[in-house]
Amino acid sequence: MMTVDLETLRLFLHVLAATIWVGGQITLAALVPALRAAGTDVPKAAANAFNRIAWPAFGVLVVTGVWNVIAEGDRGDAYQHTLSLKYALVLVSGVTAYLHAKAASKRAMAIFGALTGLSALATLFVGIVLAG
Repeated sequence: MMTVDLETLRLFLHVLAATIWVGGQITLAALVPALRAAGTDVPKAAANAFNRIAWPAFGVLVVTGVWNVIAEGDRGDAYQHTLSLKYALVLVSGVTAYLHAKAASKRAMAIFGALTGLSALATLFVGIVLAG
């Protein structure tokens, strides 16, 4: 069997947290119509339950993301520019998720929810570009 080292643990935690943050958003968005049919308070209850695991996952993503950058070291200008884009997308994803959770109108919830999902997917994509 291959050995498990700190790098394996770092990458595992980062991918696991991304699975929760990004995959959970996609899953919850797909379930919203069925949740609405179950009752007007059900989508909010499901979102609150998701947030209990999503925000800790976001925190793990940030911490392991910093750890990843430190472990990779300086890989040149193109890497640094792409990394800066990822930082911006992470910030957008977190801020829009917060605004989505605090939104008072259905319109604001829809806009911030869409921006959160799109920025989370874009962050995931840019992360894959960085790993290449």
